[in-house]
Amino acid sequence: MGEDAETVLIRIRAAMPTLRPSERRIAEEFTGDPAAAANLSIAELAARCETSTTSVVRFYQRMGYAHYKDFRFDLTRAVAREELTTSSLPEVSGDIDRHDSLEGIVSKVAMNETLSIADTARALDMEALGDAVALLLGARRIDTFGVGASALVGLDLQQKLSRIGRTAINWHDAHSAWTSAATLDGSCVAVAVSHTGATTDTVEFLAIARASGASTLAITNFRESPLAGTADVTLTTAARETRFRSGALGSRIAQLMVVDCLFTGVAQASYDTSMEALRNTYAVVHDRAAHKRG
Repeated sequence: MGEDAETVLIRIRAAMPTLRPSERRIAEEFTGDPAAAANLSIAELAARCETSTTSVVRFYQRMGYAHYKDFRFDLTRAVAREELTTSSLPEVSGDIDRHDSLEGIVSKVAMNETLSIADTARALDMEALGDAVALLLGARRIDTFGVGASALVGLDLQQKLSRIGRTAINWHDAHSAWTSAATLDGSCVAVAVSHTGATTDTVEFLAIARASGASTLAITNFRESPLAGTADVTLTTAARETRFRSGALGSRIAQLMVVDCLFTGVAQASYDTSMEALRNTYAVVHDRAAHKRG
């Protein structure tokens, strides 16, 4: 069996960008309808994916399995886990399409985001999370950067850290982020967020920060991505994207979940000072709002 029977689908999705075309078709068959695909023989799967049995064997071996029966068994277990995770949600199937009602859209988005969070929680490397918390705790300054929806995630982390007294800066513009990264040193941490881990501006930001001597932290969905290659610590999400990929549905919610875990870890490790800072910042905003209403 693989390293973790319950993460087989997570590993398949994470491997997608690096697969050969024939292997990618096999992966899409398993992620599209894993319950049905788990019942196919090697020959049937090869025929359905218009590839060879050798490609199927190469695929499941790449996923960490010596035998197809073990792969199928773990896949069945993963399907059962997903069904249990979403048992309280309305029953839906397939991706969002042009004929869905608003009720159907709500159900499918809820399903997608619920599974993205559950998968990310299951796959998140606790040792890496601990290392990331330690980096932020010891940092004189923390710079965050992302592009598009990932920029919102970087901003969320910066705002949370600022609330507990950490010196954190979020950059919206790539050139500003690069010039700031060039001024960092060994007492600083640069945090980059990118679902694909291949966004050029984001990769460059982290590379410049590392060259300047700063510690680097990446939040991405793909451990083998260029962004992860420039990071001292990588926290991986396990997001599920629909065909509305540009809307960053599953990826954004999974990234925010990782940010929440990261922030909470930092706040807990500096509990007394963090709680005092949270009380003070809340009081300032609450008192100011009450004054304006009065």
